[in-house]
Amino acid sequence: MHEVHARHPQGNGRAAAMGARSLTGRHELLATARIELTSRPGVLLHGPAGIGKSMLVAALVTSLTAHALPAGTVLHCSPAQEDARLPFVGLIDLFARVPESCQEALAPEPRAALRAALLRGREPADDHSRLAVRVAVLEVLRALAATGPVLLVIDDLQWLDGPSAEALAFAVRRVKGLDIRVVAAERVAEGEQPERLRCCPAGTVELPVPPLADGEVAHLVRTAIGADLPPAVLRAVQNAAAGNPWYALELGRAAPRDASAVGFGRPLPVPRRLRTQLLDQVHTLPETARRTLLVTSAAAHPSLTVLRAAGLHDPGADLAQAERLGVATADAGGTVRFGHPMLRAAVYADAPEHSRRQAHALLARAVTEPVEQARHLALSHPHEDETTARTLMSAAESARRNGTPDAAFELAWLAARRTPGARPADRADRLLAAAEYACDAGQLDEAGQAAETVLAGSGSARQRVRARLILLRNAGQALEGAHDLIEEGLRDADGDPEAEAWLHHWAAVRGLLCGELAEAARHARRAARQAARAGDTDTRIGALATLARVRSLAGQPVAAGAVLEEALALVGGADAGPESWGLIRMRAILALDSDKVTEAGEQVAKLLAEIGEFAGVEEVMATLVALTRIQVRSGHCREALHTAARCSRVLAETGVQAAPALYAAALAATAGGTADEARHLARQAVRASEADGDRLFLLRALAVLGQAELLVGDPRGAAAAVEALQRVKELGEAMCAADPPLLHWYGDLAEALVVLGETDVAGAVIREAHTRATRDAPGSVLAALERAEGLREAGLGRAKEGAVRLRATVDRLRQLPLPLELVRTLIALGTVERRSRRRSAARAVLGEALETATRIGAAPLAARARDELARLEAGERSGEAGAGRPELTPTEARIAELVGGGATNREVAAELFISVKTVEGALSRVYRKLGVRSRTALAHAMAVAVIAAGAAVDSGDEDQVKPQTQIVTASQPGRFRTARAFDTRR
Repeated sequence: MHEVHARHPQGNGRAAAMGARSLTGRHELLATARIELTSRPGVLLHGPAGIGKSMLVAALVTSLTAHALPAGTVLHCSPAQEDARLPFVGLIDLFARVPESCQEALAPEPRAALRAALLRGREPADDHSRLAVRVAVLEVLRALAATGPVLLVIDDLQWLDGPSAEALAFAVRRVKGLDIRVVAAERVAEGEQPERLRCCPAGTVELPVPPLADGEVAHLVRTAIGADLPPAVLRAVQNAAAGNPWYALELGRAAPRDASAVGFGRPLPVPRRLRTQLLDQVHTLPETARRTLLVTSAAAHPSLTVLRAAGLHDPGADLAQAERLGVATADAGGTVRFGHPMLRAAVYADAPEHSRRQAHALLARAVTEPVEQARHLALSHPHEDETTARTLMSAAESARRNGTPDAAFELAWLAARRTPGARPADRADRLLAAAEYACDAGQLDEAGQAAETVLAGSGSARQRVRARLILLRNAGQALEGAHDLIEEGLRDADGDPEAEAWLHHWAAVRGLLCGELAEAARHARRAARQAARAGDTDTRIGALATLARVRSLAGQPVAAGAVLEEALALVGGADAGPESWGLIRMRAILALDSDKVTEAGEQVAKLLAEIGEFAGVEEVMATLVALTRIQVRSGHCREALHTAARCSRVLAETGVQAAPALYAAALAATAGGTADEARHLARQAVRASEADGDRLFLLRALAVLGQAELLVGDPRGAAAAVEALQRVKELGEAMCAADPPLLHWYGDLAEALVVLGETDVAGAVIREAHTRATRDAPGSVLAALERAEGLREAGLGRAKEGAVRLRATVDRLRQLPLPLELVRTLIALGTVERRSRRRSAARAVLGEALETATRIGAAPLAARARDELARLEAGERSGEAGAGRPELTPTEARIAELVGGGATNREVAAELFISVKTVEGALSRVYRKLGVRSRTALAHAMAVAVIAAGAAVDSGDEDQVKPQTQIVTASQPGRFRTARAFDTRR
C-alpha cells in the first residue's frame, strides 16, 4: 500500500510529547479495532485530550498497511485547532498528493471546483460550486478504489474544517460497496459522544478510549523515565493523571525522585508546558473567578457552602464561567468538581506560593472538620509554631482513630515540621508518631525516613529504641538481617523493662520467621515477663500470641491453645477491640489445623468485618491471608480467589510485593485457578520469601508449589513436586516443626514420589510422618497419609489393597468438611481402579469427583477428573484386547518407552531424575503388566504399539492416541530420537 500522507506542521503536539509510541494498556483495544475493520467500513476512536487516540490511530494504520491492506492507498490528515477556521484545508492535506491522473478523469466542472478547493484556482463561492467539490471528492475516491483498497485516516477529527467535513460526509454516504475504509479519532469530553460521526461511512463502530489503570500508568512512566518513582510520588502522579497517558508522562518526567518532595503541602510539580495548554483559557477568566478556582483546588472537599464560608463573594457565578470552559462545575447539591484531577493540580501548581497560603488561611476559618482544619492551618502558616504543632498532632490522633492513617501521617509529619527547634524531644516524638501512622498506611519509605531521622539525631535512648521498632516493623517479613538492629536496641533499652519487652518480642518474631523456634520461644517468654513487670499489657499479649504460634508450629496444639487463652484473658475476651485481633486470627488458625474449618471461617469473617474501616495494611493483609487458607480448606474455591485478589490489591496500593500475599494468591489458584497460574505465583512467593529470609512463608510457598506441580499428574510435574516438597521436609526438620500442615505436606511428598516410582522412599516419608504425628493428630493429616499409602500400595502392584485403603480414606473424609481433600482422594481411587480395569468402579468415583469439584469451583481438580474419565472412555472404545491386564502408570510408561528405545537403566534414571533401583523395580512391573520377559521383547512390544497407534490415526480414530507420549530409540548411548506412540497411561 502506498501512502498519500499530509500531516499539518502544527498537528498533534501531544503525540510528539508522548515520545515513543507506547501501547501500554492498549493492545486489547487495538486488537478490537483491527477485528472490527474486517467487517465494518470504519472505526472512530474517541476520548479526551491526551488519552492516546493518536497512538492507536498510528498503530492501527501501521498494522493495516502491513497486513490487511498491503496494496492500496492511504489518505491521511491531522488538522490542528487553528485549521478549523481555514476552508478546505482538510482536503488539501488529504488530496494534495493524489495523482493528477485521478483528477483529469473528472468532468470539467467538478475538476475545476476541486482544483479551486485545493488552491489551484478560485475558491468555490456558492452552493453549486461546493456541490461540485463534493462530487469531485466522491469521484476521486471511486477512482482510487478501482485500483485497490483505500484507507482514509483523519486524526483530531474535531479540528477538521467545516467545508472539508461536509465534503467527506457527502462522499462517505455514497461509497457503499467500494473497498473504502475510514480510521478516525475525535476529541470529546469525558463521558460525551463524538459529534463528527457523519464524516465516517454508515456502520462505522465507535470505540471509546478508556483511562489506563494505575498499574499501566506506573509501567508507562517507568518505561519513559527509565526508573521507578518513589511510591508516594508515583501515587501523586497516578491520582493527578487519572489514567491519562499524556498527563502521566508529562508529570512523570518532571516528578521529583525524592519521596519527601511531595505531600505535606508541597504540590506535585506540573510542567509549565502542560499548565500552559491546560490553563490557556483559564487565564482569560476574571481575577475573582481564578481566585475561586484556586481556593477550590486547595480544599479537600470543595462545595459552594465552603467557598462562601471562606469569604468568596459569589462562587456560583465564578464557577459558572469556569463551567463554560469545561474546567469546574458545581452540581445541584453544591459539590464542586474539576473536569479532571489534572486541572485541579494545574490550577494549584500555577498559583504563587503566597496565593496558596492565603487560600489555605481562608479555608482554615471556613471548614469545621478538625483534620481538614488543622491541615489548612499548617499550610497557611509555613513556620515553626508550637500551638500549630499541637493542633496538628491532636488532628493526627483523631484521623488515626477514624481509620485514615494516611491523613494521620501527613498531619503528624506537618506537626513535626512546625515544632520549634528549641523542642527537639517533642519534634522527635512527633516524627515517631508520623512513622507509626505511615506504617499503618503502608507508606514504608516515608516511615523509614522518619525513623532514620530520629535514630540519627535523638539523644534519648528510648526514642532510639522506638525508631528501631519502626524499622523492624517496616521490614515486614524480611527480619533475617535484623539481628544487629535488635541487639543495638537491647543495649539502648538496658534497664527499661518496657523497652526490653518490645525488643525481645521482635526477637521472638524474627526467630519464628527464620525457623529458630527454640530461640523464638525463649525471647517470647522473656518479653512476656518484662512486659508484665512494666505493666505493658499490649506487649505481653503480643508476646504470648507469638509463643502460641511457636507452640503450634512445633506440633503442640494443646500448649498453643493454653497460651492463647491466657492472652485472651488479658484483653478481656475476643471482643476487646484491636488488642484481640491477632489472637482471634491465631485461634482461627488453630481451629483450621484441627479440621474445624467452619468455626475458623466464622471467626475470621467476623474479624474482617470488624477491622475493615480501622486496621492498618498489615492487619488487613494478615486477616485476608488467613481467610484465603480457610476458604481453600473448606472448598470455597471461588471465594478464595476473590479474597486473594483483594489481598493483592491491598498490597498494590503500597507499592510493595509481599510473600504472604503471593502465597495466598498461589494457594487460591491451586484450588480454583489453573495449575500454570498456581506454579507461576508459587515460584514468585518462593523467591520473595527467600529474599526476605522468611522460612515460615517459604515453607508454605514451597508446599503450594509442590501441590501445583502435582496437579499436572505426570512424571515431569511429579519430579518438580518432589524437589519443592523435599525442601519443605528439610526446612521443617531443621525448624523442629511438626504442625498439621507440615505433616499434610509429607503426604503430598509421598504421593509425588509414588508417581515417580520411588515407592520405598515414599514409604519412609509416610513412616516418618506417623512418628511426628501426635495421638490427637487431626483426621485430615491421617487421611493425607492414608491416601499416599493407598497410592503406594497400587504403585507396588497391589492395586486391590491400595483401592481398599483409598476407599477407607474416602469414608473418613466424608465425615469432615474438607471437600478438596475428598475430591483428591476420589481422583486417586478412580485412577487406581481405572488402571486395574475396574471401569465401573472407576467411573462412579471419578464422576463423583468431577461433580463435587465443579460444584465447589475447584477447576484444576475438575480438569484432572475429566482427564481421567476421558482416558477411561478411550480405553473402553479401544476394545478389550488388553482386558484384565492393568495399565502402566505414567512413570512406568516413560520407562518402557526409554528402555524399549535402547536406553540403559542408568540413562533412564538420569533422564527421569530417579534412582537406578527405582528403574529396576518399575521395569519388573512393566514386564509383568505387558507380559514380556526381556528388554528385547519389550522393544518389540513398543514397536508394535507404534504401528497400532499409526493404524488408529490412519483409520481416523485419532482420539485413541495421545501424541504427547513418545517412544524413544537410541542410535548411541545417551542420545535418543523419538517417534509418536499411543499414550500408555490410558
